[in-house]
Amino acid sequence: MASWKFVILGAGLLLSGCIQTTLEPAPTASLKPHDRELLARAPYAQARIPEPFQRHIVDYHRREAPGTIVIDTDNRYLYLVQADRKAIRFGVTVGEEAQGWSGVAKVGSMAEWPGWTPTPGEQQRLGPFPAHVPGGPQNPMGARGLYLYADGKDTLYRIHGTNQPEYIGQAISSGCIRLTNEDVIDLYSRVKLGTPVVVLAPGQGDSPYSPKLALTGGTGRE
Repeated sequence: MASWKFVILGAGLLLSGCIQTTLEPAPTASLKPHDRELLARAPYAQARIPEPFQRHIVDYHRREAPGTIVIDTDNRYLYLVQADRKAIRFGVTVGEEAQGWSGVAKVGSMAEWPGWTPTPGEQQRLGPFPAHVPGGPQNPMGARGLYLYADGKDTLYRIHGTNQPEYIGQAISSGCIRLTNEDVIDLYSRVKLGTPVVVLAPGQGDSPYSPKLALTGGTGRE
């Protein structure tokens, strides 16, 4: 009898963990004429992103406030929390082991088609690059950049686009979070300076039936 109770309990947990997901490509309304021009000159073929890492509207069981960005590096997802227990879920590229950052931050700066200044470490690992790479379709920062600050200081951690969309869903970046250019343009249009960002630590990835709360009640903190 005990074993049957265990099976029933386990099934109940799995059923309670089911979430509704709706595939919904990024809308084009946020694309400016300049975006269309630069995207048409992108130096990569149209990548085929696996469906789980395409943009979805999903049920959201956590308790962050609407407007919060939550990044699950374990599962390669970025969530933008919506009202009514929903979220927009984007597939992302995350940092390789030991290259990531985790914690609670806020969007401290935003830029369209940002330039990129490689760090000495990036020059050593990935270069050589010019001292500064101007914004554009060949820039690794892609179409938009969100710069994360904590305690009033730049964390050097970014959410940005990419010129390598074929790596969405993988861990290869220098620590930052990359979205497709179309997705990051959509995300950028929905956030503002001061938006709270929660980056879950490695090994702390979420699941529908074992939620971990990063911001109790959805209130931000520095």
